Amino acid sequence: MNAAPSDAGAGEGTGGEHARVPEATPVPTLNLANLLTMSRLVLVPLFVLALFAGDGEDTFWRAIATALFAIASFTDQVDGWVARKYGLITDFGKIADPIADKALIGAALIGLSVLGELGWWVTIVIAIREIGVTLLRFWVIRHGVIPASRGGKAKTLAQIAAITAYLLPLPASAEPVRWVLMGLALVLTVVTGLDYVVRAVRLRAAGRRAAGL
Repeated sequence: MNAAPSDAGAGEGTGGEHARVPEATPVPTLNLANLLTMSRLVLVPLFVLALFAGDGEDTFWRAIATALFAIASFTDQVDGWVARKYGLITDFGKIADPIADKALIGAALIGLSVLGELGWWVTIVIAIREIGVTLLRFWVIRHGVIPASRGGKAKTLAQIAAITAYLLPLPASAEPVRWVLMGLALVLTVVTGLDYVVRAVRLRAAGRRAAGL
């Protein structure tokens, strides 16, 4: 941590020179938060291989796939916290983190739909929302960044819980639980997507007013 210059010495150096303010230490791209993000990207293809092993019906491999998905999801919850707490936020992390998130969730949903265990319409609805939000981010990027909302975080947790329920080799009696979890995830996905559209429009309008356009 850089020490702040004392008031007594500020502006009173010999020869009338001002005391130098130490420069902020640059954050290295290769840090713990980004390593967690990259590990999630590495786990995605391993998860897909485990999911499709034995045509998706082998109990052992389904357990492995579920474990890999759970570990990758855990890194999703941890990397952002680490970056904020220890000041490890980088431009690479801002780009790589959402890519890793979408790669993991997308791979799981598409994989389950290919195996015939999840309707394609569910995967398509979630995919449209995520792609749409990404495009909106680019649409308003000149005017600011829309922070993650509680609803957005709840949406992510609901998606993870629902997908985990579908990945686990559970008996047929657990199907209603899967439907409820996925239904909740879908509702939060759509609602938070609409909320993001409203906030993006307001941010862009405010930015244009500030610029006198």
